Amino acid sequence: MGAIESWGEEKESAYLYRVLAEVEPAADRRTLFAQLAIEAEKQAAIWEGQARKSGATLPVYVPSWRARLVARLVRRLGPERMRAVLAAMKVRGMSIYSDTEVEHSMPTSIEEVGRRHRATGASSLRAAVFGVNDGLVSNASLILGVAGATGVSNHTEFIVISGVAGLLAGACSMAAGEYVSIRSQREMFERQISMERDELKQYPIEEAAELALIYEARGLEKEDAARMASRIVANPERALDTLAREELGLDPSALGSPWLASTSSFAAFAVGALVPLAPFLLSSGRPALLAAVAVTAASLFAVGSAISLFTGKSALWSGARMLLIGSGAAAITFLIGHLLGVNPG
Repeated sequence: MGAIESWGEEKESAYLYRVLAEVEPAADRRTLFAQLAIEAEKQAAIWEGQARKSGATLPVYVPSWRARLVARLVRRLGPERMRAVLAAMKVRGMSIYSDTEVEHSMPTSIEEVGRRHRATGASSLRAAVFGVNDGLVSNASLILGVAGATGVSNHTEFIVISGVAGLLAGACSMAAGEYVSIRSQREMFERQISMERDELKQYPIEEAAELALIYEARGLEKEDAARMASRIVANPERALDTLAREELGLDPSALGSPWLASTSSFAAFAVGALVPLAPFLLSSGRPALLAAVAVTAASLFAVGSAISLFTGKSALWSGARMLLIGSGAAAITFLIGHLLGVNPG
């Protein structure tokens, strides 16, 4: 990234910090963002000096349309709701809006920095459970809708074709969406971390000052915050990891593989979608329909109970709720199919 582009990035950050300081109701956070705006202006001045040394002419800074749009949304929705967008635009300090107090509680030593951020398998398990649930509900609804429209007794082959098509179409859609989502997130992470690495080399003292401001805003005494920030920045590898987490709210260890995520989504959806389809692959007519209803109902209850692991609610209640929701969706599509009944033959 050139000096002029880096200058523009810092000017844009300063602009957004001032907006945050304007709308933030908490006094300590207003102070944090006002000081971060000053630090961003200082860093912009460093890049301005670099640009002028190379003979470049800097334009008059005008906030980009994107920055103005984000500023308007921040004023309307508040900083906390916009924190992901702000982090993507190189606005630091977003970790103060974390939902998880345990994960972002104030470290008391350098050894604790980043320790609470280590990824676990919980998010992957959660994605798998919800992927199976999506496949189960959507394909069960499709299959029962087709069964209601065509009549299950004489047209099992059409139900099978529809179920296979629904499985493949849904799984491919899930995989494609997951790939684009993770790929975009990874590109954003990589860009932000790369910029942070460049800035850490260019002006480590200013980066330490910004980090100290964040620690101070989160409850550490000013002298302790400055001392810890200085010690962190003295170790470039640890500094980059910490700055990404604390200033940008990013987790460098969370740069997942888009291909792995898309493959997992495809598999999870396909597993769920196969459940209501399997009876029609093994049998036909009314027995297959009744078996499909039974295994789908049992699976809906099981998935609902599994979801309770993430919600903390009763497994019985979560299972019954998912059974009710899934059964309702399937019943509606069956009824609509029956009312629109067609004769494929």
